[in-house]
Amino acid sequence: MKKITIISLVAFTGILIASCSDVRRKPGRIYMPDMAYSRAYETYSVTEEDRQALEKDGIHFSNTPVAGTIKRGELFPFLLAKDKDGDTTNYAASKKVVNPLPALTEDQAVEAERLFLVNCAICHGPKLDGNGPLYKGGDGPYPAKPAQLVGDAKYEAMPDGQMYYSVLYGKNKMGSYASQLDSRQRWMVIHYIKSKQAAAKGTAVAAPAADSAGMKK
Repeated sequence: MKKITIISLVAFTGILIASCSDVRRKPGRIYMPDMAYSRAYETYSVTEEDRQALEKDGIHFSNTPVAGTIKRGELFPFLLAKDKDGDTTNYAASKKVVNPLPALTEDQAVEAERLFLVNCAICHGPKLDGNGPLYKGGDGPYPAKPAQLVGDAKYEAMPDGQMYYSVLYGKNKMGSYASQLDSRQRWMVIHYIKSKQAAAKGTAVAAPAADSAGMKK
């Protein structure tokens, strides 16, 4: 009786160890294999041939996001498409698009200035006066003066959304900067431009007031 108990205990222990082992020779049938075995999300890691091979095993995998979804933390997409030649419908509609970014922090403002100097100052000038290295007061390789972002009422009145449209798709002689700046960076640069415009207006308004005060004396 004692031997039987010992043998039973050893057998039970062996079965318990085997059942708890990580090595499973026969995992059995899986009801939803694409849920049981998660696959890495990598943009170009899965080819069309790979997808077809996976489908044969009952795994329906796609490495593209679901239509209409955006990644957590990303800004909402700019929904206005580029106008066709001769059309300005979406360019006009872009006036109503509001900058989704809140006021920039001090560090973000420094980064926005850097982005402007790297990507925009060559044409619009580091002082946003349209006198960049390409124009250089008329002595540069570009004969026409680029847009004067500070000091020109047209561009100071231009809404954020319309500026974004121009940066995203290009406008007139200016090409698209979609490949150089992502959506967040574009809005940051626009924040920077608007802050410079506001600062210049503040200086311009303050100057006459000081002059008139001096005349009263």
